[in-house]
Amino acid sequence: MRRAPTILHLDMDAFFAAAEQAAKPSLRGKPVVVGGIGPRGVVSTASYEARVFGVRSAMPTAQARRLCPNAAYLAPRFTTYRRVSEVVMELLRGLSPLVEPLSLDEAFVDLEAGGVAADTAAVRRVGERLREDILAATGLTGSVGLAGAKMLAKIASEQAKPDGLVVIEPGTEREMLAPLPVRTLPGVGPATAETLRRVGISTVADTVEAGEAELVRLLGRAHGAALHSMALGRDERPVVAERDAKSISVEDTFAVDLTDRARVRAELLRLADRCVQRLRAAGRSGRTVVIKVRNYDFSTLTRSETLRGPTDDPTVVREAAERLLAAVDTTGGVRLLGVGVTGLADFTQEDLFAQVAGERSAAAEREAAAAAETVTEEAAAQPEPPREWLPGMDVVHSEYGAGWVQGSGVGRVTVRFEQPWSAPGRIRTFPVDDPELRPGDPLPLVGGPPREEDELRRECLEEPVRPES
Repeated sequence: MRRAPTILHLDMDAFFAAAEQAAKPSLRGKPVVVGGIGPRGVVSTASYEARVFGVRSAMPTAQARRLCPNAAYLAPRFTTYRRVSEVVMELLRGLSPLVEPLSLDEAFVDLEAGGVAADTAAVRRVGERLREDILAATGLTGSVGLAGAKMLAKIASEQAKPDGLVVIEPGTEREMLAPLPVRTLPGVGPATAETLRRVGISTVADTVEAGEAELVRLLGRAHGAALHSMALGRDERPVVAERDAKSISVEDTFAVDLTDRARVRAELLRLADRCVQRLRAAGRSGRTVVIKVRNYDFSTLTRSETLRGPTDDPTVVREAAERLLAAVDTTGGVRLLGVGVTGLADFTQEDLFAQVAGERSAAAEREAAAAAETVTEEAAAQPEPPREWLPGMDVVHSEYGAGWVQGSGVGRVTVRFEQPWSAPGRIRTFPVDDPELRPGDPLPLVGGPPREEDELRRECLEEPVRPES
């Protein structure tokens, strides 16, 4: 444990929702919910205005709509979130070479490694300046926790929310932790919390009082000992700049349960191909193929198969996924499928399955080419499908300029024309196939309209200048 609070934890406030409010002046100060907007969607982030009504992350969107029907429900715009995240992470790297990102909106920073004095006043000044810099660069707020250990810094940033800073002085950890719920500690989920509750352990102080031996008896040696240590405020984990991924996976939730076995198989193979694409993009291979199936009744199961060696061969992964699916009953309906690869390595190794796949690769390629040609011919004979205008997406109209989709349905799309630096804009409605309306690129949240936007507006709004005769 450090003698000064030189580990910083940054957590952006309601990140996705706050980014949407910054981009859309008409939504500032109003409830905003970002996530899946379909009947089976799940809330990703809710603004603080929506949280007042009980809306929370991971809640079904249908439940959120019942709790807060007047909120703006928007599809995620990850391009925008990644751009903002890159700006924030660059600010963090300016403080220290040891930055450990946990997600787009959260990271640990080792200030000691960045040469910051091991002094509470000094690290507090760094934290306050960081919050100011983030606001100036992105228009968004973040909460900062400072402590002598990662666990404590994360707890401090949670206490600082929203838009605050909390410092936990080394030596005060046990006093601060004592009244907190036991679920505050890392590794204590609903099942562990229930096990502890049954024997009268509900706070961190109760956990310390129970003693290590009792926790080991209840939870097992590794979990019990680790929990007792954290309850005492001990956490020796260092800030690690490079976090090595343990697995690579993809999954999809379907709007309607899949009951056709052929459709389930086709979706699984599509996911297997996407998984391999991510695997290769990361320059990795994997030894264990895993499938995930969530049934109509929300019951979820996983199945895995370990190969003879690591592979990034799509045929090998597809065939392993098919074998795993063969042992799963999907007759009741499938609402979610996933494919993943674990046991990652930086090399591939020939195995029995790869050799068999190699023998069949030429035939498979010919079959795939024929199928693709058939699909292309069928697609050419079909009319172009209508555009999909998701709530929140960026659009540009040749007459009215840049805006965002407020909603669509019954052959119409409603757009609000405003930019991050403008006043709340007007709403206009168009046919979904209006040729003047097209998808647009996200605009920066601060700094005013970029040059490209100015040029775009001139092209859209001004008549061409003709030379005098």
